[in-house]
Amino acid sequence: MDVFNTCSNALKLILTAACLVPIAACQSAPPPDKMARTEMQTAPADLQLLCANAAAAPSGVDASKILPVSSSRTDAENYSVQLDAAGKKFACVVDVNGSVKSVVPA
Repeated sequence: MDVFNTCSNALKLILTAACLVPIAACQSAPPPDKMARTEMQTAPADLQLLCANAAAAPSGVDASKILPVSSSRTDAENYSVQLDAAGKKFACVVDVNGSVKSVVPA
């Protein structure tokens, strides 16, 4: 009987631990002001693609090979978009209406 009780106690301990692990792993989401990307606003995808297309001519690279790598809002009217044109770096400024203001090597 002692072997049965020892095995039974061990099994109870294992089952208890197995039930507690998922509960311990649960975490509530942080409040919105503590979440990532709440301070910096990225450019919408369509504006990033406008910049990629605008960089085709000065970079000499096909627009389909130009990738937006990062972006941020610079003020109420403009976004800055960083581009990789087949290894060549470019910076683009585009306004909220989709007008590309500049494309320059970075």
